[in-house]
Amino acid sequence: MQTPAQIVKKIKSVKVQGAKEIALYSLKYLRKFCEKNGFGLKFEVVAMMLENARPTAVVLHNCLEILKKEKKLKTIDKLIKELENSSKKIAIIGQKIIRDGQKILTHCHSGEALGIIKEAARQGKKISVYATITEPLKQGIRTAKELAKEKIPVTLAEDIAVGHLMHYADIVIVGSDAMRKEGFVNKVGTWLIAEEAKRHKKPFYVVGSHFKFDSRKKLVLEERPVSEILLKPIKGVKVRNPAFDLVPWNYVTAVITDKGIFKPEKIKEMIR
Repeated sequence: MQTPAQIVKKIKSVKVQGAKEIALYSLKYLRKFCEKNGFGLKFEVVAMMLENARPTAVVLHNCLEILKKEKKLKTIDKLIKELENSSKKIAIIGQKIIRDGQKILTHCHSGEALGIIKEAARQGKKISVYATITEPLKQGIRTAKELAKEKIPVTLAEDIAVGHLMHYADIVIVGSDAMRKEGFVNKVGTWLIAEEAKRHKKPFYVVGSHFKFDSRKKLVLEERPVSEILLKPIKGVKVRNPAFDLVPWNYVTAVITDKGIFKPEKIKEMIR
């Protein structure tokens, strides 16, 4: 069995990525850990370590809050099942917004957003996708590979080409790491894409299960290691590597969840 430090390292290094995927990976580890060590102080320490590994994503936080109230292996099993089923529900609900022949633009790698696109293709809709490469870790390459494997026509492009690509895209679909009253959180660059979508009057959809509703008092927008951008420091030059944007709701056409499709105003009411 791997140590908590090894699990945290995998999450921090983005070998495990995406808010839902981080939660699933952590819960599956916690199940083994708690089966052996119980739900005492050791559990509390490991839970805190896992939650702090990627502090912006809210899914694991919400799952841990439930687990701390009901410390049972059955609770972990239930949460894992709910998370897995939520993605299937989102795919079925979300594919309805995609029309036959549409060109979709997406950013980074979102399992939930891709689930919608794949389901639309399975329904026989002839669609194609523009995927941003998503600097600096190039998660968009994973997106492109997944779509190509499903025989869905996909074009990979630099992030800065979004203004150009928006002329050709019919619709934008992006994932989310958290949804708050003030806006939704997603990979840095999302805000600029939302700006371009609004300027070109293209529908902009956000995807995420109810586990992504974020009522935390404080939001920590993670900054990644500078080495992801610049291997060798430049004397006199400061470098920042923000990982996320907090995008205001006024850019969003609607939010696709496992409970249905809602306008941002309704989502804000649902976040308690």
